[in-house]
Amino acid sequence: MKIIFLGAPGAGKGTQAELVSKRLGIPAISTGAIIREAIKNGTPFGLKAKEIIEKGNLLPDDTVNGLMKERIAEDDCKNGFILDGYPRTIGQAKGLEEMGVEIDAVVNIYVSDEDIIKRMSGRRVCKACGATYHTIYNPTPAEDKNTCGKCGSELIIRADDLPETVKNRLDVYHEQTAVLEDWYSKKGKLLTVEGQEVLDDTTKLTFAALGI
Repeated sequence: MKIIFLGAPGAGKGTQAELVSKRLGIPAISTGAIIREAIKNGTPFGLKAKEIIEKGNLLPDDTVNGLMKERIAEDDCKNGFILDGYPRTIGQAKGLEEMGVEIDAVVNIYVSDEDIIKRMSGRRVCKACGATYHTIYNPTPAEDKNTCGKCGSELIIRADDLPETVKNRLDVYHEQTAVLEDWYSKKGKLLTVEGQEVLDDTTKLTFAALGI
């Protein structure tokens, strides 16, 4: 089964993609994770990507298409895969078609902009071990709420989680990515799931939509 997850930044599509991945036994491929790894390693691509992303903008289609073509050609994708954060533009969707990929379903996780800003601006990341927390939904168990419950290091706010950057990312999403909803709806592939406050509730709706 080949599935795409759509949804604004912070809507929770990555979490749902991972849960569906475990249920179906196929890999969940996160463009964000691939790009963040390149940034962390300081590769030429990573340095260029960091500059673009920290402004809240999207990477060029050709660049992302090339990355994803290499990834889905790997052996673990033979029986299907889940795409999280790709495609993000019509150009990327066309690129995916040109690769000969036939998508079975496109799940759109919908959450309002207001709720997304609240979710993302509360996100905290450990600068040492990378553990993630949320000031409201998943606070650190440490007594000092600015430190990691796993390793005790300082928690930071990522540049792309700052409220002004989140708003810009949402604007970019609505301008460039939301059109994919119409694109896949016309192809009869779109399944819309309304993101809930409780994770398990969203997961039940997602599984039901996919019939798994």
